[in-house]
Amino acid sequence: MKLIKNLKIHLIGIGGIGISGIARYLKAQGAIISGSDIAENKLIQDLKDQGIQIAIPHNPDAITNQDLIIHSAIIQEDNIEILKAKEKNIPIFSRKDALQLILGQKKVVSVCGAHGKSTTSAILCSIFNHYGAIIGAISKEFNSNVRDTKSEGIIFEADESDRSFLNSNPYYAIVTNAEPEHMQSYNYDLNLFYQSYENFLNSAKISCINSDDPFLSTLPQEKYLTFSPKNDIKDIEFFLHDDEPYCRFNLKDLGTFEVWGFGEHTASNAAQAILIALQEMDIETIRKNLKNYRGIKKRFDIIQKNNPCIIDDYAHHPTEIIATLKAAKIYADLKSYKKITAIWQPHKFSRLKDNLEAFQESFELCDTLIILPTWCAGEEEIFFDMPQLFAKYHPIIATHIKKQEQNLLVYHHEKLIKTLDYDLVVGLGAGDITYQLRGEK
Repeated sequence: MKLIKNLKIHLIGIGGIGISGIARYLKAQGAIISGSDIAENKLIQDLKDQGIQIAIPHNPDAITNQDLIIHSAIIQEDNIEILKAKEKNIPIFSRKDALQLILGQKKVVSVCGAHGKSTTSAILCSIFNHYGAIIGAISKEFNSNVRDTKSEGIIFEADESDRSFLNSNPYYAIVTNAEPEHMQSYNYDLNLFYQSYENFLNSAKISCINSDDPFLSTLPQEKYLTFSPKNDIKDIEFFLHDDEPYCRFNLKDLGTFEVWGFGEHTASNAAQAILIALQEMDIETIRKNLKNYRGIKKRFDIIQKNNPCIIDDYAHHPTEIIATLKAAKIYADLKSYKKITAIWQPHKFSRLKDNLEAFQESFELCDTLIILPTWCAGEEEIFFDMPQLFAKYHPIIATHIKKQEQNLLVYHHEKLIKTLDYDLVVGLGAGDITYQLRGEK
């Protein structure tokens, strides 16, 4: 079935960032969109403001005469709208399977990897400013995770967590790294995991890989555009402009580039975007467009600049936490902050279990570590003795935080145990910590 104007599409679970982005993009292509979810949120309100009819909660009456149903990964076969669609013989696609329909006729720049794919995708959006986009975070440049143009090209943040990246129809493929993650989707089989990445790369016309990655370095390098962060990036320097973080670096023999953000990982993400863009445009256009990048929400997101400075970051894996704290140390030094407080909300018991030793070594660059309860993300609880496991950091164990005017108040149940009102505070996690830091919860 080809995506055509006036195709009626109903999206179940439309309030998630991935499905809401697909909804907006399909609407821009001329489809007639409806949807449903279990509760209201800001994304749903934004879609309603665009005239999209959304049922809250799920309701079988929302299934009428649609041509197609798309549902998010968490929607089960017994969902009342799924059952109604089956009764009506309406074709039903998971988000994963629907990608072939959505992207099949597009020139796709598909970005994948355990870390850095949202940043790399958003940087590509700045460089390819004439392309559409569906990415996994809100770009501050255009204040959305979707750029709903009708361009033949699209920047797409692919997802390895459910193997849907294999359906993303890449013309250009970027793999920032291939660190094992979401192994339940690969039956805990490393061979299957790595073979999936190789299949993704080989499905593209042109692929760019990080050749310093342990697995990617084993692939036949002559088949790909290769990039080594250790060897190809030189003379990195970090600076502030209007209190915003920037880095300047030299890439191969292409000269100097400037991009928003701190850390070697930021330069690395930008470098892969630049190398792909060189296949389409001249170097000076790339250099100019790169400066339009302003970061993405929840990735080193400076939500308050002073008293205290508060940074919100999505980091929920040891590699990401270390990179974020390195960037925070650079920022603290340039701003003359004396101490860094990290507030960590572990994300998923399974991730904590699988990476426990690495997590235990992830907080060396903070002066104070505050640990919140693990965000379960629907998993069964596993007990971890966090004070003992992280004893070398002398952690503060808290239940939640609250924003009060400028300050952050740290609580253990109803007891106020600490007030953060100076220096640098970094929130780390993919759960609701982002709302706690902003005073929205």
